[in-house]
Amino acid sequence: MTTKRTAFFVSDGTGITSEALGMSLLSRFEGFEFERITLPYVDSVEKANETVEKINEASLRNDAKAIIFDTLVDDRIRSIIASSNCFMIDVFAAFLGPLEQELGQQPSDRVGRNKITENRGYDHRISAISYALDNDDGARTRYYNEADVILVGVSRSGKTPTCLYLAMQYGIKAANYPLTEEDIDDQKLPASIKSFKQKLFGLTIEPDRLSLIRNERKANSRYASMKQCNYEVEEVELMYRRERIPFMNTTHYSVEEIATRIMVQAEIKRRC
Repeated sequence: MTTKRTAFFVSDGTGITSEALGMSLLSRFEGFEFERITLPYVDSVEKANETVEKINEASLRNDAKAIIFDTLVDDRIRSIIASSNCFMIDVFAAFLGPLEQELGQQPSDRVGRNKITENRGYDHRISAISYALDNDDGARTRYYNEADVILVGVSRSGKTPTCLYLAMQYGIKAANYPLTEEDIDDQKLPASIKSFKQKLFGLTIEPDRLSLIRNERKANSRYASMKQCNYEVEEVELMYRRERIPFMNTTHYSVEEIATRIMVQAEIKRRC
């Protein structure tokens, strides 16, 4: 009989490290079905208290302590989360020994075994990647009803790589639609995406960075000029605010961080 437990991967960053190490450890224990929940950017007392509520709910649901893998730096935040009904592991400080004691089972000696991510996860990723490629740059808007999220923004603001990362890492069906100069001038959402407003998430970028990126593509062009970049960024951010579209500035973040923050802000659940 399979025993259900909930595993949380908690971090004040993206959560990629705690998830990767935690998943690797859990895969060594047979006879358990783990529900995995990644909680990135837990970097305040308020978020820590919200995390405690989620952990306690999971523990009550399974009638067993939730297992927490964390990479938290702030001891105050970590102590708040540790007060929940959980078994907590600092993944940088402890490994298989404490987990073996909590689960009451010796780890399997089969290296690389991972029962948590089976072929279903692989299939989700492949499907999501195909979707991202087919729905890139506003090419096929008729399939937007299938999207988990639709990224919008000016040209070269990071839409395509973010969509592909969401697909590859999380199995998220992400489409993207470029907001053109005509759209910005009108200050209206294009008709083809207006009905999907609840799925829209905006990307923006600092004008000087945008100009640098565009100059690599079309050097010394109007498209890449600081004047044009300033105009497009200012106007697209005005549109986001007017239409109440959530958005983030991508300038100082890696694609991994952009994708993770989108999932947090838009409350999108991973598909694999």
